[in-house]
Amino acid sequence: MVKFVGLMRRKPGMTRAEFVDYWQNVHAPLAMGVKEFGRFVRKYVQNIPIEAAASVPDLPGSPGFDGVAEIWFDDIDDATKAFAEPRYLEVIRADELKFLDLPNCVVLVVREVQLIG
Repeated sequence: MVKFVGLMRRKPGMTRAEFVDYWQNVHAPLAMGVKEFGRFVRKYVQNIPIEAAASVPDLPGSPGFDGVAEIWFDDIDDATKAFAEPRYLEVIRADELKFLDLPNCVVLVVREVQLIG
């Protein structure tokens, strides 16, 4: 299993609330509706930062990310195929350009190592 982890930044001029609303209520349903992409996806999670975390002692300062996307795939081949799908590029990528500051997002493809739980 491999995981795509995207550290997301919103487009300039968009508030954090607008970003979260669009990501959860417009982009997610749109992305999940693209079957050609979804056939490769095992799990999709959106992580939204909470303001209360700022009060946790010794927590490093925010690097300015507005969310973290996690998408699980069976293997790197499936991840490659998913992001090369014409319908991904036509529908999902086109929508990402509406709300993400893509040049300033950070993407990692990782293998999860569970230590607890």
